[in-house]
Amino acid sequence: MDGAEVDEVVARLAGLLTGIDRLAVAFSGGVDSSLLLALSARALGPGRVLAVLGVSPSLPAAERSAAHEVARGIGVPVVEVVTHEGDRPDYRRNGPDRCYHCKDELFTRIGDEVLDAHRVDAVAYGENADDALRPDRPGSRAAAAHRVLRPLTDLGLRKDDVRRLARACGLPSADKPAAPCLASRVPHFSEVTPAKLAQIEQAEAALRRMGFADLRVRHHGEIARIELPVADLPRAVTPPLREAVHEAVLAAGFRFAAVDVAGIQSGAFTLPLVQVTRA
Repeated sequence: MDGAEVDEVVARLAGLLTGIDRLAVAFSGGVDSSLLLALSARALGPGRVLAVLGVSPSLPAAERSAAHEVARGIGVPVVEVVTHEGDRPDYRRNGPDRCYHCKDELFTRIGDEVLDAHRVDAVAYGENADDALRPDRPGSRAAAAHRVLRPLTDLGLRKDDVRRLARACGLPSADKPAAPCLASRVPHFSEVTPAKLAQIEQAEAALRRMGFADLRVRHHGEIARIELPVADLPRAVTPPLREAVHEAVLAAGFRFAAVDVAGIQSGAFTLPLVQVTRA
């Protein structure tokens, strides 16, 4: 995808944003929200765009720092809002709709703390056209309830399009693996707690320092179930790295470390509960 194609997408986005003077983008530093932020800055000008980063125990410290770096490169200021989804019983209960309660908290905080203070006319978030088709994305209901825009979906941009555009824009997150919040590692109907999130964050950070870029540490009580791309499985279970993986997981407070031979699985906990069998 060349610069002319990027310019064409920016022009289409500018049309979608007609009448909006200042836009807030719900920003995580992932490729989707990073592209939306970059395209919006080109369409409106960086002085008319604000990145809003929700901060809570479900956001790893490394992701928080990386998000600031991406926004700095784009030239857009970041406003952090502290979210309190952990105070919501329905979030802690951790049903398949957990993401709804998390996003509802985020968009509520943005509405209460950002819109008037920063003279923002509208809020957008980085749902892409592939996300819009998935049944395990209840956060989209919260976005609709709060009238949050979804420009990437409206432009028909799928995940592959998003990554190609991000590369063309020179975004450092263009090839970044998906990084769902830490709560997604806790099985549904097992309570989400700060202690569990801290264990997961510590174990994942240690494994990333060993060179595993894409991974999940699923929290099954005393057992940490480690999901890695299939190509990384042999390295994880071969000495001396096997011992290092085991020690890192135990240091995070687990008793057992299990490497899942199925590999990394997006939506592993939610999809089986929300998929509808088609006749």
